Amino acid sequence: MTERRETECWLTDMDGVLVHEGQALRGAAEFLQRLVDRERRFLVLTNNSIFTPRDLSARLARSGLLVPEEAIWTSALATATFLADQAPGASCYVIGEAGLTTALHEAGFVMTDTDPDYVVLGETRTYSFEAITRAVRLVGAGARFIATNPDATGPSAEGPLPATGAIAAMITRATGAEPYFVGKPNPMMFRSAMNRIDAHSETTTMVGDRMDTDIVAGIEAGLQTVLVLSGSTRRDQVERFPFRPSMLLESIADLVEHV
Repeated sequence: MTERRETECWLTDMDGVLVHEGQALRGAAEFLQRLVDRERRFLVLTNNSIFTPRDLSARLARSGLLVPEEAIWTSALATATFLADQAPGASCYVIGEAGLTTALHEAGFVMTDTDPDYVVLGETRTYSFEAITRAVRLVGAGARFIATNPDATGPSAEGPLPATGAIAAMITRATGAEPYFVGKPNPMMFRSAMNRIDAHSETTTMVGDRMDTDIVAGIEAGLQTVLVLSGSTRRDQVERFPFRPSMLLESIADLVEHV
């Protein structure tokens, strides 16, 4: 890593860093335990807005990884936090599942399909043509358009599924309105996460598996960055990008000694 102050706080991506298809990756449990032993503040980040932190904590526990729900930061929570800063108490038409609706409800938003201030789009496994049509009409009528994350596809056992970014593109094509994406690679998500744990960019490190989301957003947020090769980005792809991580490692197991 470049010469900076010692890392006091850690942000880490979930899929491709700690877990893969429900299985803990090598070194993940040891890394998390080292953070606890050294009393380092940390958050596990995910662009997935389907699940609540409680759901994700339970799913990680089934993989053998103990992460309390308060240590999980989702694009849904980041979106709710962003909207609470922008327009507290606004009304929203929401396409999404419990992770998003719960976050917005707890942030004090009213959810309605009648003249909302915002259309908020998140991840769901059951996109309906009726809901998308309603969103198109509401955005066309003047509702501001927000989306949790720009990921065009998501993984499944059968292959890729259309995700938030793909559905957002449909609404944009129909209305001409571009959404504001809150999740990665928007560094806004990292800044809201750091605010959550009272972290400072000079002493925070982001660990991720994707150059085009985790690493670029970490750099733009002023963080040290670690790319692990256990997920999406391969070693031969790193050179194609005009930016570099602070550190390149095979897996999270190689990072334990640096905590």
